[in-house]
Parts: sequence; structure tokens; C-alpha cells
Amino acid sequence: MSSGDTERVDAAFRLRDVALSAYAPSIVSAIGHGAVLPVLALRALDLGADVPTAAFIVALLGVGSLLASLPAGALVARIGERRALTTVGSLDAVAMAFAALTDSVVALGLAVLLSGMTWTVFMMARQGHLIDAVPLAFRARAMAALGGSMRIGVLVGPLLGAGLIHLGGLTWVFWLAAAMSLASALLARSMPDLGSEHRGATPHLSVVSVLMEHRRTLLTIGVAVVIISASRALRIGLLPLWAEHVGLSASTTSLIFGAAAAVDLVCFLPGGWLMDTYGRFVVAVPVVATTALACLLLPLATSAVTVAAVMALMAVGNGLGAGIVMTLGADTAPIEGRAQYLGGWRLCGDIGLSGGALLVSLAAAAAPLAAACLVMGAGAALGTVWVGYFTRRLDLSRR
Repeated sequence: MSSGDTERVDAAFRLRDVALSAYAPSIVSAIGHGAVLPVLALRALDLGADVPTAAFIVALLGVGSLLASLPAGALVARIGERRALTTVGSLDAVAMAFAALTDSVVALGLAVLLSGMTWTVFMMARQGHLIDAVPLAFRARAMAALGGSMRIGVLVGPLLGAGLIHLGGLTWVFWLAAAMSLASALLARSMPDLGSEHRGATPHLSVVSVLMEHRRTLLTIGVAVVIISASRALRIGLLPLWAEHVGLSASTTSLIFGAAAAVDLVCFLPGGWLMDTYGRFVVAVPVVATTALACLLLPLATSAVTVAAVMALMAVGNGLGAGIVMTLGADTAPIEGRAQYLGGWRLCGDIGLSGGALLVSLAAAAAPLAAACLVMGAGAALGTVWVGYFTRRLDLSRR
């Protein structure tokens, strides 16, 4: 295709043209996950788990995601995005139904582990579909909208879940999640299988061989993704601890998080436009830089208003960076072995999320919370330098 043809295709493209196939399954699935997340620990406690065990059950979502990252890449490479989405949507529906029916804490943990594994495959397949379906000039906006669609679901899900708990009890939330996962699988059946011809014409590559071939990228931009993901984990882990430390009630903390989620949601579309217009650097750096600044300011926040202001600062950076990890992965992914590569990319993000949560735990245990905030802020500031340097280099190479 000539450059003139490419420009005409880009000019004719509209994100709403792929809304049903690209975003509807994500919103529907995220509603189910968003409804379950706030009550998962409560379900474990109802089944007789103690508090540490209930916390471990919740953590199994992340463990499942981490374990499935590389196998997910191999699976998507073999069966394609559409079949992967329908398969894991159906499996997640089974897992959530099992979580609603079981009276065993162990069985609940297995269901949660399976759900975490299906979520990784789901996100990777959605990302691969958008790489094929969206012109390069719209890539960041498309990925940001995908990240935004997940945020919409996570906002709506708890509201629906609260109503269902009032009407019928805790297990109804899991039946909602099962229904949403099944609906996402049915919606995915309507999407085109864009990579089918390419899969049949090329030999299957092992995950290890693909990752070794692109190890330099994974050790530079991939490490930047680890840093970005870890900074997001700091927001989730550190701020509730600080809110409790300064005496805010659980309801006040929840309201602050809800307001920050609204700020986050408002920022995702401008973030996608900025990335497509000015490059990935202008969004990747604020994600980590706002976290660094917020951690350094947090010891000064001693009231609900000041804690909310710090949270809003982090939400702006996080919202602008919606889809940044998926965009960077799409920018660096090879044509041959793309799904396997994206599995490794997903692993980088999962390592960052898990590592960030672990850092918060270790820092809070080893030092006073104010000192832990300063240490986390200094680390994020150093991470900002790494992210800025390598995303800037990527922007220059793309041009």
C-alpha cells in the first residue's frame, strides 16, 4: 500500500467502527471483575477463612495472571485472538459460577487462580486484535480507549454488585461475573479473525526463542514497563495505608478513591491523543513522575482534603497513561512471533505490579510509614529517568 493509500485509510478510520468488537467485550468482562474484587475477601471469610487466608485468596488473582503470561502468548499464537477470547470467557464464567456454588476455601482459591489466568489471556488477545484492526496513526488512542473501557467496567461493577448483595446476597455478585464473562465470550464470536491467514502461513515459534531474539528490547523498554506498572501498584498499596495512618475512616478513603477514579477516567482519551500526536514519552514520564511527586508529598498530607489532592495528582498521571503499556508493546512487537512476544511483555507488567506491592509491604515493615513514602518517592524519581530515556529513544526510532 502506498503512503497516499495509507493516509486515506487513516483518514477514513474511526474508533467507533471497531467499538463493538474491540471494546464491548472488555467493558462487559470488566463489569464482572469489578463487581467481584471488593467482595472476594468477604466471600473467603464467609467460607471460614481467617484474614490472612482471605488476603491470600485475593492475591491469587495476581498469581494466576503472572503464571499465565507466557503460556497465554503461546496459546494466542496457536488459536488466534477470537478463539482465545471465546475460550477464556467461557472458562472464567465456569470459574465464577464455581466460586458462587462452592463451600470450600480451597476450591474458591482454585477458582480465583483460574480467573486470574483467563484475565491475562483476555487482555493479551484484545491487544493483539487492536494491533491488526487499527491503523498505526490511531494506535495509542485505541489502546487508551481499551484501558478506559476496563476502567468504566471497574466503576460500574461495584455499583451493580452492591445492589445485588442487597437483593440476594454475596453469591449473586459471582453469578453476575459469570454472566458477564459468558456475554463477553459471545460478543467476541462476532469479531473478525484478522490473523488467521498469517497463522496458517508461518511456522510456530517457541516463546523462549522469540523472547531471546528480542531480549535487548525487553531489557530496556521492558524494564520501563516494569517501572510504570510498579508505580501504579504504589498508588493502590501506599495510599490506603497512609489514609489509615492519618485517621481517615474507611468510608472517607473509599470516597477519595472513587473521586480519583473519576479523574482517572476523564484523562484517558486526552492521553491517547497526546501519545499519537507527540509520542509515547509525553505520557509515559508523567505516569511515574506524578507517583514520585505524590509519594514525596504524602507525608505532608494529614487531612482528607490533602490526601485527596495527592490522590488526584496520581490519578491524573495514571489516567493519561491508560493504555501506555499496551501501546509500547504494540510498538515494539515483531510481526513473526507477536503473540509470544506480547506474553513476555505482559509478564513485565505483572512483575511490576507484584513487585510494587511487595516493595510497599517491605518498606512499611522496615521503616516508619512517612520514611517509606520518601523511599518510594525517591525510587520512582529514579525510575522516571529510565522511563524517559528509553521511551524518548523509541519515539525517535519510530519517526
